[in-house]
Amino acid sequence: MRRETQNIVLVLLGGALLKIAVNGTYLRYVKPALQPWLIAAGTVMLVLAAVAIGRDIRTARRAGGAVPAEAGHGHHDHGVHGGNAHLGRPPRSPWLLLLPVMAIFLVSPPALGADTVNRAAPRPPAAGDPAKSTAFPPLPAGDVVPMKITDFVTRSAWDGTNALDNRAVRLTGFVVRDPAGAAYLARLVITCCAADAWPVKARLAGVDTAVLRNDEWVDVVGTLVPGSATQGNQYVPTLTATDVHPVPAPADPYEY
Repeated sequence: MRRETQNIVLVLLGGALLKIAVNGTYLRYVKPALQPWLIAAGTVMLVLAAVAIGRDIRTARRAGGAVPAEAGHGHHDHGVHGGNAHLGRPPRSPWLLLLPVMAIFLVSPPALGADTVNRAAPRPPAAGDPAKSTAFPPLPAGDVVPMKITDFVTRSAWDGTNALDNRAVRLTGFVVRDPAGAAYLARLVITCCAADAWPVKARLAGVDTAVLRNDEWVDVVGTLVPGSATQGNQYVPTLTATDVHPVPAPADPYEY
């Protein structure tokens, strides 16, 4: 890869990182705490590109625009231009760096969704001991308790005090339909980035789920079906929904 091309790739990579870090789309790929690192990495790439470009311009001016000696073709090049000409070709792998850049600038890939949930291997919530239910803080007062799906799933499996029984909760997530036609409310949990995402979900009951579409974001109010989260179903609870309405996809689609 020529030096000019290397500099262009650096500019594009740095610009892509700064673009997603500033406009907020980085939340589709990494957790919020990594934004400063994305800004720093993008800035460093642009600075390195600017330094390299400036150095090349100064070198060209001092040389009076002459072509560097290594670019000429002498008698020693005959071996390269013979039957083994392919040995003198520059490697093409660096061009692969442009693929994520073009994806960010032209396509802007969405956050992971229903397809990822259906393909993910089952992963039960963090195990706990029902006898140690004091590890769960008391639920807040109110007719409807807003919760993350992660907290709802974990409590439904491990809270020995059954604090969720007969309590209305509000959960926000996207719809996932499995091959059998069942509908779930799901979110993806990440530790660092989308590469390590795993799903948490609750099966929806009590409403006409046939009208719900894959990847549709909804706000659901309902109550837990006691004892529905078991080892046999990978601790996926059932939520009897009393109200379901569409909502815009949040800027930050993941849970942590």
